[in-house]
Amino acid sequence: MKLKAIVIDDEDLARKNLTMLLNEYCEEIEVIDDAGNVIDAKHKIETLNPDVVFLDIRMPSGSEGFDLLESIENRNFLVVFVTAFKDYALRAFNANAIHYVLKPIDIDDLKMAVDKIVESKSTFNDDPANFETYFESIQNLSTSMKSQGYGNKVAISHTKGIKLVDIKDIMYLEASGNCTVLYFADGSRYLDTRTLKIYEGILNPSIFYRIHKSHIINLDFLKEYLNEDGHFVILKNGKLLPVARNRVSTFVKTLKAL
Repeated sequence: MKLKAIVIDDEDLARKNLTMLLNEYCEEIEVIDDAGNVIDAKHKIETLNPDVVFLDIRMPSGSEGFDLLESIENRNFLVVFVTAFKDYALRAFNANAIHYVLKPIDIDDLKMAVDKIVESKSTFNDDPANFETYFESIQNLSTSMKSQGYGNKVAISHTKGIKLVDIKDIMYLEASGNCTVLYFADGSRYLDTRTLKIYEGILNPSIFYRIHKSHIINLDFLKEYLNEDGHFVILKNGKLLPVARNRVSTFVKTLKAL
């Protein structure tokens, strides 16, 4: 069964272009309508009950997209943000596990976003309570983008949905193939499908330091640095992790500056 979609953009040509691309390249999607302003968009979302909304967003001056989502009571759909903004905005999207495509739209990027939506939708169907966390993550995205800084939370996509966690509680991160395992101060851990490289861009570098190709540590949990028989750090929980030889010099400078 195809996922029902509504395309929202204030530019008529942009709506038509995205609809054409979805119809031609994304057979999993059926575009059932579009809207060019917040009032029409709210009405159509509430009456047509789409599975996914493709939503144009303009930041920082245009928060209409976030205001629209906040105004809808029955939020049981997923969102793909369509944006021309890069840099800090993309960091915020990635941190909150929110799907997006950049303007001008690349067909491969669009197909990848749709694939992720299709995969996520089954998880949300299994447990509709995930939508509450999902839209909390979108609210966190809005806050992060408006501040243009590093957010205080990160969303982890796991097999049962999305978990929103405080960044300060992450002790260290470890690469696991193309995924990342996050280890927390309370002893818990989660596997996320994003790479360690993505997390390196998401997390504040003044707090999180990549000591090795396989590890990023939270400096607040660093207990000791050892340089005998190699280079290692000991975290407050006693965990011993290696420091790559080519990172030792800058790492030591970072420690001295703390």
